[in-house]
Amino acid sequence: MRAAIELVTAGESHGPSVTAILSGVPAGLAITTGEIDADLARRQAGYGRGGRMRMERDVVRLTGGVRHARTLGSPICLVVENRDWENWREEMGAEEAAPRWTSQRRVSVARPGHADLAGGAKFGHADMRNVLERASARETAARVAAGAVCRKLLAALGVWVRSRTLSIGGAPDGDFDGSEAAWAAVEASDVRCGDARAAQAMRDRIDEATESGDSLGGMIEVVAEGVPPGLGTHVKWDGRLDGRLGQAMLSVPAIKAVEIGDGMAAAHRPGSEVHDPIVPAAGDGCWPFSRPSNNAGGIEGGMSNGEPIVVRLAMKPIPTLTSPLPSVDVSTGAPMAAHAERSDVCAVPAAGVVAEAMIGVVLASAACEKFGGDCLDDLLAAYRHYLDRLRLPWRERRPGHDAT
Repeated sequence: MRAAIELVTAGESHGPSVTAILSGVPAGLAITTGEIDADLARRQAGYGRGGRMRMERDVVRLTGGVRHARTLGSPICLVVENRDWENWREEMGAEEAAPRWTSQRRVSVARPGHADLAGGAKFGHADMRNVLERASARETAARVAAGAVCRKLLAALGVWVRSRTLSIGGAPDGDFDGSEAAWAAVEASDVRCGDARAAQAMRDRIDEATESGDSLGGMIEVVAEGVPPGLGTHVKWDGRLDGRLGQAMLSVPAIKAVEIGDGMAAAHRPGSEVHDPIVPAAGDGCWPFSRPSNNAGGIEGGMSNGEPIVVRLAMKPIPTLTSPLPSVDVSTGAPMAAHAERSDVCAVPAAGVVAEAMIGVVLASAACEKFGGDCLDDLLAAYRHYLDRLRLPWRERRPGHDAT
């Protein structure tokens, strides 16, 4: 199934830039570089980040698809420059190397847990820098830039995507009631945890890992609120919304597991405790039904069901360690310590921002598939018509609407 909104990124970690091409965004969406830069700054923040985050100050250049702060309907090109490029120009330049030039940054010792060894085998690279430069999480800056556009489109539909840290290095989060004040505390936290005591425990774990030359992973929760029912489909396997979200989340570097709603826990409980009852909605919402629980995480049968979409991610520790694990030099076969690059100790808070971007891309694409994606005014008109139809009592719907 071809998505309505498609994202392609290009660029290497120490190349001139990372670039995103985002096609399928409706014409007429208001977007500014400042709005995108705000999300880029969120991606760079977080306790446990490495030296590069202090070096880079990411800003986006819009080089196509936007005119006078409005999308044109044509592919949008977003470019984020790499500030360290000048120090890598000779090493990473696209031009032919000078005669008798020898790389001083060649990588022949793979890092366990990284793409180095498998990528070198797949593409035939003796110098695994050709792999690690692209496999680097630096690529996610382009995703976040593109995701900011998609999240702006979702905001026009009243959909908001947010993330928070559930744990780092085994240190769990504390109280969280889902209020606006709680979310504001998450945004103000350098570990994206709004509970002050839990946040300090996370920082302590990061400090311990830093001192021992180790790295840490953790758990992340992403929530999309205001999603209307009916995004995705049950009729095509590759159009199911939960499958698309799972693929998008697992594409984020270091994410090793994804669950929607109760996820793994649902396998250990009876159906009477897992499935969410359907009750009449209180008040005048867009949907005359409600749920007293949300164990399904907002998705049933491959489609959004009108409840918040809740996705949780497990992030493994970053594979580059300052106290490297044993490895092998692939050029000689000699055992030796793994190669080390400048890296973070913990990037869990940043991964939450990347996950927001990817969920934004998936949901924005599903919305365009449902409501049309050429012109924002047409999309919004179709969306309002859909909400009006949902508000009608089902007995008032026209005869013959159902095949049976």
